[in-house]
Amino acid sequence: MRITTPLELTRRQFWRAGGALALAAALPAGGNAASATSAPASLRLTAAPARAPMVGDDHPATAVWAYGGSVPGPVLRVRQGTRLRAVVENRLDEDTTVHWHGIRLPNAMDGVPGLTQPPIRPGGRFTYEFTPPDAGTFWYHPHDNSLVQQGRGLAGALIVEEAEPPRVDRELVWVIQDWRLTRDAQVAPGFGGRMEAAMAGRLGNTVTVNGRVPDAVRVRSGERVRLRVVNAATARIVALRFEGHRPVVVALDGQPCEPHESVGGRLLLGPAMRADVILDMAGKPGSRHAVIDGFYDRLAYELVALAYERAAPLREHTLDAPVRLPPNPLPEPDLASAERHELVLQGGMMGGMGMMGMRGAAWAINGMSMTGKGDMDMLPLLSLARGRTCMLSLRNETAWWHPMHLHGHSFRVLTRNGTAVAGAEWGDTVLVEPRQTVEVAFVADNPGAWMLHCHVMDHEVSGLMGVLRVA
Repeated sequence: MRITTPLELTRRQFWRAGGALALAAALPAGGNAASATSAPASLRLTAAPARAPMVGDDHPATAVWAYGGSVPGPVLRVRQGTRLRAVVENRLDEDTTVHWHGIRLPNAMDGVPGLTQPPIRPGGRFTYEFTPPDAGTFWYHPHDNSLVQQGRGLAGALIVEEAEPPRVDRELVWVIQDWRLTRDAQVAPGFGGRMEAAMAGRLGNTVTVNGRVPDAVRVRSGERVRLRVVNAATARIVALRFEGHRPVVVALDGQPCEPHESVGGRLLLGPAMRADVILDMAGKPGSRHAVIDGFYDRLAYELVALAYERAAPLREHTLDAPVRLPPNPLPEPDLASAERHELVLQGGMMGGMGMMGMRGAAWAINGMSMTGKGDMDMLPLLSLARGRTCMLSLRNETAWWHPMHLHGHSFRVLTRNGTAVAGAEWGDTVLVEPRQTVEVAFVADNPGAWMLHCHVMDHEVSGLMGVLRVA
């Protein structure tokens, strides 16, 4: 198992650390993308125990929970505007559901047990049917016992293809997952620890891309690649720096944005967030360039490397073709007539531990804590008039980062601490820094009861979750 540790840690200290942040790198040798399945109008998806050779031949395969027998699950592809019918079978020994993260779909198809559908019992099935209105990079995962089920491997990419994609030479999909493994490469027990719930969540010691600890991705000088990155970790935030390259971000959370280079040269993605980037391979034949994840102080590591073939460049000059993606049919918020609401994120270590022990809560939104799978009898955080613009001020009073995800809608990110966000930035998950206030706006045009929660799974199940009702 190839481990990249900070200089302060030896290999032996790394294994002793167990739950510390020292990491493994990730991506299958000889494979550049997750296994792809061209999604027909109808497909079957089975959640079941499986074994995955994540860390190489010198370790046993890891016992996981998987969709379709693989970690991550198959890459599902559907054309924008095409109806998708997915029959999900549960072969776990506990209830499950599937949430189609980021898709603006009917409430009954959203996959939240007790709120939008009954849970899928062991041995049972549920049929999801919806037509994705937006092209982009989305993903799917459970919303029942999410911390454990996602933490044991249940996640996969869902690609909705635009009618007129940008011209590239090829496309890569990277699904990033974070694991806490034992010495024999098995998933460590102990989900839901009290201290983790009140801090940064269950951070692992092994990071995989597309289910494997990788060495390098083979690339060719002169080619243009569309890279779709999905952070499917339960808690880990990543900040990716592509040494020797200048990736251009063209979409965030599936929604096209003004093409731009990432701020500070780092692609910052909290759990559940996605980015589409265009990479022009400008390295010399035979060269090697690291992709560094440097989010956590003094714990930077090489996620993977871009290894150039020794063949002559595919072309001598950068491909002269536009990279801007076609817009999706998102309703534009009317800020002048918007309903304005403030949601205050509270709790956690160093931020009000008095809530600990109250129904297992460590966190709250406006003083309300929804724990576990959620108390569906609780009053909604907000009741919104259908068709009205809603402007939310998310004020983080805690000492921890929170990727806040809204179901059923995409929102425009307006400001951070009062400073306007450049460009047309949309998302369904926004990363809110400690002591930061972020303003977002959306048109509440999708009726139903929709979850709003932190996508650090420990935070979600220990209180940082609520419901917005649109009627």
